[in-house]
Amino acid sequence: MTQVFFFLSSNQSWIQPKNFSHYHIIIIIIIIIIIIIIIITTIVHQDKRTQNIKRMGSTGVQIVCAAFAVLGLIGAIVCCAVPRWEVTAFIGNSIVTAQTTQQGLWMSCVVQSTGQQQCKTYDSILQLSSDRQAARAMIIICCLLTSLSLLILFAGADFTTCVENEDVKSKISLVAGIGLLVAGLLVIIPVSWSAHNIVQNFNNPMLPAAQKMEIGACIFLGWAAGVLLILGGGLLCCFSRPRSGSSGGTAKYYSNSASTGKNYV
Repeated sequence: MTQVFFFLSSNQSWIQPKNFSHYHIIIIIIIIIIIIIIIITTIVHQDKRTQNIKRMGSTGVQIVCAAFAVLGLIGAIVCCAVPRWEVTAFIGNSIVTAQTTQQGLWMSCVVQSTGQQQCKTYDSILQLSSDRQAARAMIIICCLLTSLSLLILFAGADFTTCVENEDVKSKISLVAGIGLLVAGLLVIIPVSWSAHNIVQNFNNPMLPAAQKMEIGACIFLGWAAGVLLILGGGLLCCFSRPRSGSSGGTAKYYSNSASTGKNYV
């Protein structure tokens, strides 16, 4: 442990603020994925014991999926609103940090070293690049679809009594899971597209160093929100299969013992 700390302290690139924040975001995403795997493994292990534990496990999975969906929705909203999709890259001779340029989906901001910030909304959507125009529409649709999927999930979840039929509950939860999967893709696609364009422009030798930008925090937040939504939707789809032995209705059988009892010899 001391050797790792000595290596990190000796390497100056690890303690730069811009790399340090990105490094922290990646570590948080990895920790969240590990916690998710532990929760899923625990639920699946308990799900195999008895039928009652299976029902409780299904309820627990739905609660976890609802939590993932809420966190993903919050991340998508923040990613849409905050102008941190790309920030100024200080490379080469560009070491003056008196001001930093930040760009988002709706506005661009200039942050002074004194803490003052000036933001201006884009005059026209046509002045944006094609990836930003698509990102606006896709992330707004993602937020709406996630909200609708949450309402559908709460209506058909095992911990609510909005629907009594068990087969209908499974189908409703399956629809909510598919909606969360689509919403996750709708937020991952635009942030990945923008990240690709930022990296491509950064590596373009024809572009001046003063005009080069680097990936902002909203890109990482969008990836995290998309992973949470896809995990929630995938778990719902896996655990929302119709229960075996249920036919959606009740069958009644009548005995003919009364009639056969009279035919004694």
